[in-house]
Amino acid sequence: MSQDIKISIVDREGETHEIDAPTDMSMNLMEVCKSYEFPVEGTCGGMAMCASCQCYVLSESNLPEKSDDEEAMLSEAYNVKENSRLGCQIFITPELEGLVVELAPEE
Repeated sequence: MSQDIKISIVDREGETHEIDAPTDMSMNLMEVCKSYEFPVEGTCGGMAMCASCQCYVLSESNLPEKSDDEEAMLSEAYNVKENSRLGCQIFITPELEGLVVELAPEE
């Protein structure tokens, strides 16, 4: 049985969109954003090698720790903040119900 969670995406114009994200398809946040046609590139295909899916986590969600690859990519990316994460490294699970993220500016 599928279980969707509600997450909120703040687009680059500042508008908030509440969307349903499936927890039973092994999707990451980048893939969910792309499926809703948000302007997220994901140039590397989700390998934490490009930072084109960078976002800012605005909620107090319990996210997994950043991997060494994610840390390394963010250290080279533009517009990085304390709450920056790569969308491709945030997998959609029931625990992320209520997640709020803002898309980082394009370069």
